[in-house]
Amino acid sequence: MPYNIQISLQKLLIGLIVVIVPLSVVGLYLTANADSSLRQTVGMHFRTIAEYDALAAAEFMRDRIIDVSTIAGEPDIVEAVKAANRQYGGISEDTIAARIQKIEGQWDTPNADSLVKEMLSSRASRWLQQQHSLNPRLLKIIVTDENGAAVAATGKPIHYVETNQQRWQAVYAAGKGAVNVTDMRYDANTQSDYVQIAVPVREEDAERFVGAVSALVDVSGLFSAYDQQQLVPSGRILLVNGSGIIVSAPNVTPDLRLKSEEFTAVHDLLGTIEGRQAGYVTADLSSGKRIVGFADTDLKRSIPNLDWLVVVSQGEREALAPVRGLVRFAFLMVMLSLLMLVALAAHFWEHREQRLTDLEVIEAQKPSQEKASA
Repeated sequence: MPYNIQISLQKLLIGLIVVIVPLSVVGLYLTANADSSLRQTVGMHFRTIAEYDALAAAEFMRDRIIDVSTIAGEPDIVEAVKAANRQYGGISEDTIAARIQKIEGQWDTPNADSLVKEMLSSRASRWLQQQHSLNPRLLKIIVTDENGAAVAATGKPIHYVETNQQRWQAVYAAGKGAVNVTDMRYDANTQSDYVQIAVPVREEDAERFVGAVSALVDVSGLFSAYDQQQLVPSGRILLVNGSGIIVSAPNVTPDLRLKSEEFTAVHDLLGTIEGRQAGYVTADLSSGKRIVGFADTDLKRSIPNLDWLVVVSQGEREALAPVRGLVRFAFLMVMLSLLMLVALAAHFWEHREQRLTDLEVIEAQKPSQEKASA
């Protein structure tokens, strides 16, 4: 038997509004929370990428130090350094200094050609040249004795003596010997980024400083690995130093000395436990709001010149685009629901005024009707 259900349009509208308005408000609340959750998820994801790249950078540099340290411990290199030091036996320091400075003054003249040829053809130099061929990252290797004079090399050194260079004083370390790594440099001829790693040479049985091995090490391979990590159009991965200068970024070289805006945003966070644990922040930059993840390489503890920080960032609008559309839709639904609610209230108010008018007319007509019936 068919059912005959009749519902007035007015009641139907009231029912729809009563249902739609609360649901729209709840939907807006849920999507707003989703926006915040997605921001947190993206930030943590960027922090993970930064931590992975920071670990890769630290391991890469430690491996390069191991490469140079292995050369410094090679028996042929140690013996060549010790043999060079023996020639100073019984000679005063002033005489040694005068002899070294004389050779340094003739180093770029034909008078030094025979000495350079003898040095580059030595057993130690041939071994260094072989290492250079086996490991192309080692661009140039120089071995010096305890007085900083060249003993062996892969090619003619620019200077015969290194004692006037700050990097020599760092590796000499007042006779104690210490590993030293320079800051990042860029060679326009080879279009490569490099650092100079210097490692002390010590005697096999004693820990006495007897010389040093200095190598120019190409680190472009590390940066090319960063460049190959594809992010969305507005995303970028930067390697910056403790001053905020960009060390590596697509189409950016250290010599440009460009400063990272992201570094300014995270600098203060690095000094707090909460900031380091969070590992990301939403920052207002000149290009707009960006979600910035970061991680310290921790290289500064052992290598002061390599105070590197990895920064990963993306525009907030692009990162949160999947949720922002839903938020806008939910907000629009709330506005439409409120508009419907206002329209319904206006409708009721209008009909209430009409009913009051009708009641007044009926009350006015009652005495006339009563007289007519009498």
